[in-house]
Amino acid sequence: MKHQNGRAKLNLAPAHKRALVRNQTIDLIMHGAIVTTKARAKVIRSFAEKLVTLARVGNDFNARRRAKAILPYKEEALKKLFLEIAPKYVTRPGGYIRILSLGKRISDTSSMARLEWVE
Repeated sequence: MKHQNGRAKLNLAPAHKRALVRNQTIDLIMHGAIVTTKARAKVIRSFAEKLVTLARVGNDFNARRRAKAILPYKEEALKKLFLEIAPKYVTRPGGYIRILSLGKRISDTSSMARLEWVE
């Protein structure tokens, strides 16, 4: 049975997975696009889109505090999220990130993907 198997584990311990997703999301915010495996890209997309939805309300104290709890170690990424990225998506109801398939990686034939912001 497949009950309660809704989350991708990525073959990592929970703390390692949380750190990986946070760091990849920070890289996505800072650089605008990242290349990673397709399974990781799907997890990162859902995490980052929740952050953008949170930041869309504006740069108020409560939204800033909640985002700081989710991404605690990069203040520059939070500034960029609230001042540059989120204002572009105020009228958009969702779907802020695009996943482009890049084919297979040569070394281990893992499916690769590029995450980027939708313009």
